[in-house]
Amino acid sequence: MPAEKNLSGNRGGGSFERPKARSGLILKRLWHYLYQYKWMLLLAAVLSISSNLFALLGPKLSGYAIDAIRPGFGLVDFQTVFHYTALMLVFYLFSSLLGYALAALMVQLSRNIVYQLRKDAFDHLMKLPVRFFDTHPIGDVLSILSYDIDTVNASLSNDLVQMLASAITVGGSFVMMLSISPRLMLVFAITIPASVLFTQYRSKRVRPLYRKRSEKLGELNGYAEEMTGGLKTIKAYGREQVFNHRFEQHNIDACQANYAADHFACMTGPTVNFINNLSLVLVSVFGSLLYMGGGISLGSVSSFVLYSRKFSGPINEFANIISELQSALAAAERVFRLLDEPEEVPDLPGAQELSKIEGAVELKNIHFGYDTRPVLQNFSLQVQPGQMVAIVGPTGAGKTTIINLLMRFYDPDQGMISVDGKEIQTVTRASLRRAYSMVLQDTWLFSGTVFENLAYGKEGVTRAQVEEAAKAAKIDGFIRSLPQGYDTILRDGGSEISKGQKQLLTIARAMLLDAPMLILDEATSNVDTSTERAIQAAMLELMKGRTCFVIAHRLSTIQNADLIVVLQDGAAAECGTHAQLMAKGGYYRELYQAQFDTAEG
Repeated sequence: MPAEKNLSGNRGGGSFERPKARSGLILKRLWHYLYQYKWMLLLAAVLSISSNLFALLGPKLSGYAIDAIRPGFGLVDFQTVFHYTALMLVFYLFSSLLGYALAALMVQLSRNIVYQLRKDAFDHLMKLPVRFFDTHPIGDVLSILSYDIDTVNASLSNDLVQMLASAITVGGSFVMMLSISPRLMLVFAITIPASVLFTQYRSKRVRPLYRKRSEKLGELNGYAEEMTGGLKTIKAYGREQVFNHRFEQHNIDACQANYAADHFACMTGPTVNFINNLSLVLVSVFGSLLYMGGGISLGSVSSFVLYSRKFSGPINEFANIISELQSALAAAERVFRLLDEPEEVPDLPGAQELSKIEGAVELKNIHFGYDTRPVLQNFSLQVQPGQMVAIVGPTGAGKTTIINLLMRFYDPDQGMISVDGKEIQTVTRASLRRAYSMVLQDTWLFSGTVFENLAYGKEGVTRAQVEEAAKAAKIDGFIRSLPQGYDTILRDGGSEISKGQKQLLTIARAMLLDAPMLILDEATSNVDTSTERAIQAAMLELMKGRTCFVIAHRLSTIQNADLIVVLQDGAAAECGTHAQLMAKGGYYRELYQAQFDTAEG
């Protein structure tokens, strides 16, 4: 249930902006997910090592084949040449087959990890308090569940394999070159440190840019989600151009952040590639000099050049991988920030189930506020079992806040709330919330059949019970007029039916739940006057024997309430029945007469 403070659209404090986490900590948490599939990781390591070792033997065999040629004598040992070239073909074939198996394995591994990561994130969302959803844009949360986790997935399936392959190739090439000519290795004493230092410098600069890219994309998604939800209102007021301009600014910010990150990152690869090509030039020059001096064979020079390319190539790739890894780390950081959001405060040790509920509710000396803004101040209310209590007052007075506190979506800063004499902090939240049926102003239906939408709140319900509740809510006839009746699938939250019909479905759902206490938050706000009158009898039947809390702006609907509480400035300004409050001639009478005069007019 949305908090009162969001009625004005204020979602302050909802950013995932926090002090950046260290890369090592993020990698450690990612390793926790990887370790769950340690045997697949071990097999991937074996396949990668085998594939790259086969590939590393190729240049050595190429050198042997070249040395089978005798320069100056015109002699060629074709049998030796064919022997080594055939071995090269076999080894490269094995390397390719093992590489294919490795790629397929890593796709499966990354799929399993991302599935678990997304499941953990969604499961954690279900455990977060309502306060989190009141203060965080939904679009930003959806961006984490989709874009950021997909970015992590791409890194796991591609970058992890490339990093392992690069490490093996670089190490193996280094050993091979050292065995061919230690003197030529001196070339890399200059170029390798230059590549490493440059890559390290750029990676430190690029990660904040990727973090900003994820944040701006989250803001863009949040704005788009908010605007598409209110598209009808935008069109009704003819404000398309205004919101197009605002979206354009969000889009520009997201694109600029993306450009800044990619532009800075793309400069790393070419620079490192230049350094590596410089090392190749130096190897070719000094290798030729050694060959002319008889210090090395032509085949060995050829093998060394090929190994130098294998040695420097992964270093160049590693520079690009580092950029992609920084993007994945920034995305993983946002995912883990979501997972680190504190869950709803657990039930107290020894909390009991709320059972055999009579419905006596008491709020005593309640003080509550959102952040630094007080809403309720020293508010008290005592409700007897079976009473209907109506809560009225101006917008922002705290009506919905009272419902939030009754359901323990929030806990009061001071004061006590009890049900049947038991403080609600001493009972389990699940049993407390099961004690209430709720019909809210903002209806919610999920994609599924009409039957599933009505029955989802109560296990083991029969078709006959669902139909009986629908008849009581005066919606059975409409349901039967649908193409498949109760088996008709509602898509996109029931976008194909009217708001009034949605609200009648939620009323039927509440009737079916048959809880001892009932909350109606403007339950008939989307129902026309004639339909509202038609379901009054059903609503009264639903309320019989139940403690009812009704938030209403149309005061004509609460004249029969046992107790009407008028909220002003976070306190109960007036309490009594309709007749008593009218006779008192206070604020309630002014509200009622203002509505009556408006209706008459």
